[in-house]
Amino acid sequence: MSKKIKLGFVGAGFMGQKAHMSNYAALTDLCEIRAVADPRRKMAENVARRYGIPEVYGDHRELLAKSDVDAIVAIQPYSNHINVVPDILRAGKALFTEKPIAVAVETGERLAALAKENNVLYMVGYHKRSDPAMEYAKRLADEWRATGEYGRLRLVRITMPPGDWIGGGGHGVIGSDEPYPALQHEPFPAYFDEKSGREYNGFVNYYIHQVNAMRFLLGEPYKVTYAEKSGVLMVVESQSGVCGTLEMAPYNTTVDWQESYLVAFERGYIKVDLPAPLASQQAGTVTVMRDNSKGEPTITQPVMPRVHSMRNQAINFIAAVKGERPAPCLADEAVEDLKVARDYIRLKNGC
Repeated sequence: MSKKIKLGFVGAGFMGQKAHMSNYAALTDLCEIRAVADPRRKMAENVARRYGIPEVYGDHRELLAKSDVDAIVAIQPYSNHINVVPDILRAGKALFTEKPIAVAVETGERLAALAKENNVLYMVGYHKRSDPAMEYAKRLADEWRATGEYGRLRLVRITMPPGDWIGGGGHGVIGSDEPYPALQHEPFPAYFDEKSGREYNGFVNYYIHQVNAMRFLLGEPYKVTYAEKSGVLMVVESQSGVCGTLEMAPYNTTVDWQESYLVAFERGYIKVDLPAPLASQQAGTVTVMRDNSKGEPTITQPVMPRVHSMRNQAINFIAAVKGERPAPCLADEAVEDLKVARDYIRLKNGC
């Protein structure tokens, strides 16, 4: 498929504009945004004028019925995916949604199955995987595992304190005084009580990116083995026995973002520091330590292209729609992230 991909946007709010629409709109040689749907009509029309989008609709069903698009970018609260995603998949349109795929594991499984039944690409937006620094770290970690030159993989350590996730990237968004539409949100799973359900939703909303990135860097499935009761630490073990740790809120920052990933081998490590999720066109940084007794130990920092993960994620989705390469994360794997979240809360709260 060499032609430009025709996109429809379902959702034109803050994240729809800032994290996604602005990035796709810049890729004029790869795609065109043909239509936007949002029940806040005045805002949708203003957004359409800014980005030169010719068609405006009141909801996703109207867009699907009337617009000729190849793929849909549906930026919705994840608790609303259950109301939007099935219609798009049944219409046979390639689909991108933000993380996570749904609230409950069981809902995620139904959506992933529906994508398979309709032979539709469904990519879930874990933008960490599309950061150039994370892509570099993944390639290098896979190479070290394959060659064994730096010994066995020993640990993947992720630290993610709360901080300024906007990172100066919140400007230029078109707002609206129209009331936000009432949604029939998916509830948290019935097997959680009220307290555990709130904790589960909080964990899924904030840390599911890191749950997914853990598997990305380990290169294999893993299970939760320890959940510290105050919510500071989750420990996991991979299929081959590698340890992973996720440090949640060991401290807070107010005007900074300090998200880091350490992939430690016996004789070297790869460390990634990521920018704030909405920081404009900044990639992460990579630090590589090599000490394999074949020469002087070195610590290097390869130079990353100045491309933000959200822009690169848009490029990756378009490439997947065209069949040029696999999507970074499909629906099936996104369901595994919800299973980890479920198991973590169960272990932490004894439920």
